[in-house]
Amino acid sequence: MSNVVGRICEAFRGEQRVDADGLVNRLEAVRRFLRVADGRLPDAQLVPAHTLVERAGTRLALSRDHTVVALAGATGSGKSSLFNALARLELSPVGVRRPTTGVTHACVWGPLDGGTRLLDWIGVLPRHRFVRESALDGGDESALHGLILLDLPDFDSVQRTHRLEVDRLLGLVDLVVWVVDPQKYADRVIHTSYLREFHRHRDVTLVVLNQADRLPPAELPRVLADLRRLLDADGLDGVPLLATTAIEPTGMVGLREALERAVVERQAALRRLQGDLDTVVAGLAELAGTAEPPIGPDGTAVTELNRALAGAAGVPAVAEAVEQAYRHRAGAATGWPVVRGWRRLRPDPLRRLHLPGPAGAGDDPAESLVAATSVPDPTAAQRSALGLAVRSVADRTGGELPAAWGAAVTAAARSRLGDLPDALDRAVAGTDLGMARRPLWWRLVGGLQWLVMLAALAGLGWLALGYALRALGLPALDNPTVGEVPLPALLLLGGLLTGLLVAAVTRPAVRWAARRARRRAEQRLTAAAAAVGEEYVLGPVQTVLASYADARAALRAAAAR
Repeated sequence: MSNVVGRICEAFRGEQRVDADGLVNRLEAVRRFLRVADGRLPDAQLVPAHTLVERAGTRLALSRDHTVVALAGATGSGKSSLFNALARLELSPVGVRRPTTGVTHACVWGPLDGGTRLLDWIGVLPRHRFVRESALDGGDESALHGLILLDLPDFDSVQRTHRLEVDRLLGLVDLVVWVVDPQKYADRVIHTSYLREFHRHRDVTLVVLNQADRLPPAELPRVLADLRRLLDADGLDGVPLLATTAIEPTGMVGLREALERAVVERQAALRRLQGDLDTVVAGLAELAGTAEPPIGPDGTAVTELNRALAGAAGVPAVAEAVEQAYRHRAGAATGWPVVRGWRRLRPDPLRRLHLPGPAGAGDDPAESLVAATSVPDPTAAQRSALGLAVRSVADRTGGELPAAWGAAVTAAARSRLGDLPDALDRAVAGTDLGMARRPLWWRLVGGLQWLVMLAALAGLGWLALGYALRALGLPALDNPTVGEVPLPALLLLGGLLTGLLVAAVTRPAVRWAARRARRRAEQRLTAAAAAVGEEYVLGPVQTVLASYADARAALRAAAAR
């Protein structure tokens, strides 16, 4: 018997204790993962992690002094007989009617008050709870003080509610004792639907071949060897395997010793949660992948995005309007005064787009920025180019990430796509196009034009006065001359010719300055459109990348044992 107990102790890995603080830290890492992953990854993939975090927090908060052990088995396996034999009371009904166990029964070794909240959480009704108070009197039951033993319904019951109850409770208990009998130990249901699912919980799994007394002594080793083979195939190699019988006290010694060991160690709950945690982390691993998170969106894709944003914002049209407006305003400021009024009758190109008009033209300073412009709406080609650029940012940035995170990057890049047109329009309206002030040389040339215009008017008036005097028979004016040319005529002709010459000389300078103003406005508008892209496209993508990096770090912490 000592060899059997030794093998059980080794199988339960009692020397490899689970550190409670380390387990709590790993659970907190899973919580961090969920905080950054919620809303970005499919909810269905996060349900097991949420369930674990909630269940583990509740289990650790309720009691670490109790060990919840479940007897699970098929109809006729005799688990209720084992339950009664361990409790040494007739607590769970035993009979030939199938299924016999329809509800979960619980037996608590020690005061019931200590396990009441735990049993409430597990869901065992008060009328199905029993107490072994003798566990406190120092007798042979004291070694089981803190044990809560559950007799589960039959998992192969014809009643679907029984199977659902078994599945629910198997996710809550600390240690599971699988009870099989010589007739149905190889049943496919228990192996494929249950035992194989517990391969990560070998530390808290025990298998007993019950009703061993029904086998001839020579057959028992063969049946145990065959059952061991099946367990190894299920991934449960090393799991303790015992032969039990409820009708002989000696047939319960090994099982009782294993339960005493689990109770004394107070490790079953921690090992169960650690196994659940390992399972959840393994399931989340594919969501983290192996790719290092990129520092930021792909540079080439960002350049393409900025170009598409500039096109959708109407930057070429506004830049052309800036050039035309510069020429229009420069002509009105430096042109021949005779035609300046005619120029002012023509609409300013920027005013047609509801952009800031010419300075000093009667604009209300409060209207220098407008809520909406009249920039032409983007064409179908420009909208398509913008959509492709946004997708390119998502694809090139998230292409190496796991599929779920790549989808999150795409969703983030497109999350504010509908707000882009208004945002681009506001950016264009709020951009300083560099047209608010008149250049100094405009004023100098404009002043020169007025001087020569006044000279021409003075010469014209002088000549008109001389003509009027002659017509009235009055003495003629003695006009001074410059060479052979009378001064009034020189003033008139010189003023006219000088004005035209100044206008002709100024025109190339105006064209050069207008092109320069266009380039300056185009740069500022492109930068404004890029800022919109940073806020509405690149910013959300960067946030997802940061979340991905945080999630990977949290998952690495959760995986560290």
